[in-house]
Amino acid sequence: MISETIQLADEAATEALGAALAKRITCGVVWLQGDLGAGKTTLVRGWLRALGHVGAVKSPTYTIVEPYQFADVPIYHFDLYRLSDPEELEMIGGRDYFDRDALCLVEWPQQAGAALPEPALIVSLTPANGGREATLTFPESGQA
Repeated sequence: MISETIQLADEAATEALGAALAKRITCGVVWLQGDLGAGKTTLVRGWLRALGHVGAVKSPTYTIVEPYQFADVPIYHFDLYRLSDPEELEMIGGRDYFDRDALCLVEWPQQAGAALPEPALIVSLTPANGGREATLTFPESGQA
């Protein structure tokens, strides 16, 4: 497992990290961890904009998943905060989204328990020094 920690001064830095990650990881599952307001959706916004998305990017808290289609790959932005049982992910067809050719950005992955595939990357966001700290962890099986 490889980890690195990055200091993010503000929202723009969080979006810039998302843009940088978009160049590094093109498919697989990315777990986004952090408390409410930690910057998970901000990171996704930067990721999607780096790929050419020009519309709004909001957390899919109530829809659970928001699809984005790009020429090369479908991207699914999940917010699993409202799941009360991992089986709920299965009931909404969660397994169908985790295709090898798709990129799945998953907020609140702990809500899904073992129902999620192993991640290529885990991004943990925490408040630090008036901004945020991002810890990027690349499990050995999913190194980018």
